Amino acid sequence: MSITVVVTILTAVWVGFSGFSLMRRAQFVVEPLVQYEVPRPWWTPLALAKFAGAAGLLIGLVVPVVGLLAGTGLVLYFLGAVITVLRARSYKTVAFPLLYLAPVTATLALGLTA
Repeated sequence: MSITVVVTILTAVWVGFSGFSLMRRAQFVVEPLVQYEVPRPWWTPLALAKFAGAAGLLIGLVVPVVGLLAGTGLVLYFLGAVITVLRARSYKTVAFPLLYLAPVTATLALGLTA
């Protein structure tokens, strides 16, 4: 199994976990969203976007263009999350969206070089 496959699978699981946690309204996820003033009606669509991105990464192992599009979308998603945290001036929590942005960016980069 190649490093690209392993990183892609691990990233998809990580992003899927994030979507699942948001759908379950896990306290460690929703408390910051309230603090950042992310409207509650956005929460489900944001979780679904994470699920779609995770699925797209996995599909990309068979259909590379889907993986590249999913990776690009997830990079934009988590860049938006970083911006949201910074706009809320919650500097101590900016590491959390970066923990998702980093593997998504790595996965995208590996996909572009494959």
